[in-house]
Amino acid sequence: MYLKRLEIKGFKSFVNNTEIDFQPGIGIIVGPNGCGKSNLVDAIRWVLGESNIRHLRGHKSEDIIFSGTDKQKALGMAQVEMTVDNSDHLLPVEYNEVTIGRKVFRSGESEFYLNKARVRMKDITRLF
Repeated sequence: MYLKRLEIKGFKSFVNNTEIDFQPGIGIIVGPNGCGKSNLVDAIRWVLGESNIRHLRGHKSEDIIFSGTDKQKALGMAQVEMTVDNSDHLLPVEYNEVTIGRKVFRSGESEFYLNKARVRMKDITRLF
């Protein structure tokens, strides 16, 4: 099992839809201070079910939704999808590829997905 793809939109500094494809083996992300490297780790933690916003370097749930800039307006939701290769069936599901997703809205409502089907956070944490 390995992390295959990460798709982020509206999460922290990722205003545009950002997709990162990973290959088996060692992958690294390099960049200057302030470019969002830590936000990638936060996105993975969050999509896996992290509920304590302080562990994501925020104070309230709205802090993980892109808050806008002088040139870009704030977004109403944040979304992260993480796809793992499960061809070795380490996860107890029949799929060779498993995608988990999470959305949060400014209203505070949160949604979880497993292969595009809506599930509970408990289902995601049990899976992993």
